[in-house]
Amino acid sequence: MNLPACPQCQSTLTYPDGDLLVCPECGHEWQAGEAQEAVEVASPWRDAVGNELKDGDTVTLIKDLKLKGSSMVLKVGTKARNIRRIEGDHDIDCKVDGVGAMQLKSAVVKKA
Repeated sequence: MNLPACPQCQSTLTYPDGDLLVCPECGHEWQAGEAQEAVEVASPWRDAVGNELKDGDTVTLIKDLKLKGSSMVLKVGTKARNIRRIEGDHDIDCKVDGVGAMQLKSAVVKKA
């Protein structure tokens, strides 16, 4: 059986589940009859309160974050400047004053 690749992650490991096709890598499900040429509209990155985030924005932390491998803690209200949106679990690349470059999740920030 020749199944189409996943429209989200392009994985070729898709399998049928009833009338749906399922991707085991990203968990995306779609109808088998949908046109594969359909271009998905890129969803905007959103902060914890629903504001759209764009490259170059400044954001503030909404909760304390312990830095992995360090005893340092980033406190609520710490600003991250000049963000850049990236793909992945940690979807914001930024610079934090006094700490340096790091990646954050958009769920723990709000637009300043």
